[in-house]
Amino acid sequence: MPSPETTFPPASAETAALPDGVREGNENLVRLTEAAGAKVAALVARDRQGGYLRVAISGGGCNGLSYKLRFTPEPRKGDILVRTAGASVLVDVKTALYLRGTVIDYSNKMIGGGFKFTNPNAKSSCSCGDSFSV
Repeated sequence: MPSPETTFPPASAETAALPDGVREGNENLVRLTEAAGAKVAALVARDRQGGYLRVAISGGGCNGLSYKLRFTPEPRKGDILVRTAGASVLVDVKTALYLRGTVIDYSNKMIGGGFKFTNPNAKSSCSCGDSFSV
């Protein structure tokens, strides 16, 4: 559970205006399962690197493109903010082209655990699930 001094981004659009240049997205772009949302909340509280989860796609990995996750304290101009499963997720416009419809789950299994991406745009992905091709 987060400590009282931990500050999180607002959970709903009604409670705060978006920063300049940031658009509100929805779960049609990216959706976290409840398990993934709970893990993100625990990591935000533990690491204190920022209250937003940035999901990005970059070149690399076995299949040409790979997923990147990191925490950031604030959005950047041009970001799309998706509020899902109690988390605030940021996606840049370029990543959004590859991410649309993706579901991010979390498993705490000892073997094969971690964040898992189900991306309907991926034509193939590697066995670890960290890279894909379109």
